[in-house]
Amino acid sequence: MAGRIEDYALIGDMQTAALVCRDGTVDWLCLPRFDSHAIFAGLLGTEEHGFWRLGPAHAADAEPPTAARRRYRGDSLILESEWDTPRGTVRVIDFMPPRDGAPQLIRIVEGVTGRVPMRSALRMRFSYGRVVPWVHKHEGRTVAVAGPDSVWFDTACETYGKALTTYADFTVAPGERIAFTISWEPSHKQPPALPEPEQSLEATEEFWRDWVDQCTYHGPYREAVVRSLITLKALTYAPTGGIVAAPTTSLPEEIGGVRNWDYRYTWLRDAAITLSSLLRTGYREEARAWREWLLRAVAGDPENLQIMYGIAGERELGEAELDWLPGYEKSAPVRVGNGAAHQLQLDVYGEVTEALHLAHMTGLSRNDYASLLQLKLIRYLEDHWDQPDEGIWEVRGPRRHFVHSKVMAWVAVDRTIKLIESGDADGPLEKWRELRDDIHRDVCEKGYDKERNTFTQSYGSQELDASLLLIPQMGFLPPDDKRVIGTIEAIQRELSTEDGFILRYPTSGDHAGVDGLEGDEGAFLACSFWMADDLAMIGRVDEARKLFEKLLALRNDLGLLAEEWDSRLQRQVGNFPQAFSHVPLIDTALRLTASGAYGG
Repeated sequence: MAGRIEDYALIGDMQTAALVCRDGTVDWLCLPRFDSHAIFAGLLGTEEHGFWRLGPAHAADAEPPTAARRRYRGDSLILESEWDTPRGTVRVIDFMPPRDGAPQLIRIVEGVTGRVPMRSALRMRFSYGRVVPWVHKHEGRTVAVAGPDSVWFDTACETYGKALTTYADFTVAPGERIAFTISWEPSHKQPPALPEPEQSLEATEEFWRDWVDQCTYHGPYREAVVRSLITLKALTYAPTGGIVAAPTTSLPEEIGGVRNWDYRYTWLRDAAITLSSLLRTGYREEARAWREWLLRAVAGDPENLQIMYGIAGERELGEAELDWLPGYEKSAPVRVGNGAAHQLQLDVYGEVTEALHLAHMTGLSRNDYASLLQLKLIRYLEDHWDQPDEGIWEVRGPRRHFVHSKVMAWVAVDRTIKLIESGDADGPLEKWRELRDDIHRDVCEKGYDKERNTFTQSYGSQELDASLLLIPQMGFLPPDDKRVIGTIEAIQRELSTEDGFILRYPTSGDHAGVDGLEGDEGAFLACSFWMADDLAMIGRVDEARKLFEKLLALRNDLGLLAEEWDSRLQRQVGNFPQAFSHVPLIDTALRLTASGAYGG
């Protein structure tokens, strides 16, 4: 049975990632890319769908023991888990070296005290747990083959097969180190090179040490910021610069519910805000790589801008349901692909333009096509900003005139006007200033409820929406505007959970609501960080700091956050770890640090 979402640790090589549970089980791994088929899909089903457990031996009818301690080695993505047993203490070191050849997952068992009996149980199931591979020996190595895929298992321990699972039973003594490695290779190619676990460990630690040294943030929340930055780096697909929203699919927003989506793709919105956080903390190379990814993905067709793409810029992300997987804690359906890819979400134009603007303002080397793309996006908005859309939350109900979408259309025009005013682009300046004014007037007239003194989710609606918290952050209105303060206070009253976190918008339980879906969801963590930002902006800095520190306390023991927090069950829900949670954590930390609003 899979652990709670917060029980998992992330390891990865910036091309794919694995989730490792507290009991030493790898329950999720897609090879060779984030969006490839999983070879371990136990996270979304049972052990029959693939897993790799490595830890102290235990009775067959007992639950595997959980690690007494675990941590990342310094500022890295190298996981160390330690078990205290009656026979002694043992450590398992898990990591995926930055790729130079075949992708590898390396696990090193290290004896600390005593002599501890250990067991490795490896059950590979290709195609998300559906296909049992042919496992056999080849020149002394164990290989699992099915269709186009082969996975090679290397260890100095003796192994044996039982019940379609590969086992190794051994005892580890103090100071002894025993390595286990799996490597992926296309099945038609020659075997991958024999792994060198110790050299790979040293190189991986050096990589992360050098990367973290570039961070320019040295404030009071450095530990949380650095861990979030490492997580964002781990979610970046190194060959292209694309950034996945999360490395998982179908972890539910409500346990047992249907709000289960595939996040292993690059949302322009998520990637754009990730880029802004990276730029503000000194990571210009990642920002440059993302900008190049964007230009390739959009190519010569900005009029048909998608809200998301594959990690190499693929456009077709057809959605399907995997009916042989019961889902995480029976939260079905399990989905792969994402049908929202072709939705109209006008806010994306604003997020992309804001990211390009920030890159320009922070001195990223000029790219003429980036400026040309920005101008083309505004020409598209000239004719389409006043259309209804599916909005930031990708509703699957009717299109609406979402206020946030209009505000971000204003942002797109505003930032492009600034680009032209700086002399770095040419465009119809007066025409677009008039367009900016028209959008602003339209939002203030149609998206604002004078009686309640709050902006609303969409034109003519009564519902609120946490995305309205971005109005002052985007500069649409100043923080001290009474309409901004009224909106913040209304969201606090109507969208707060009992423990003070923020919901995205009202959901309708058993009936389809504004998003066209049944069921409820947890508090959306990004929205709670936005609230902390807004509170700081309107001078309620002590309240902002307290909310921020409550949010930090929701992270698991390794500093990781999923998409949402279930206040009723007191646990993380949604895909994990989630870029859209870690980015605003960084942003809020920077804002509170700049304002001096921190404890200690």
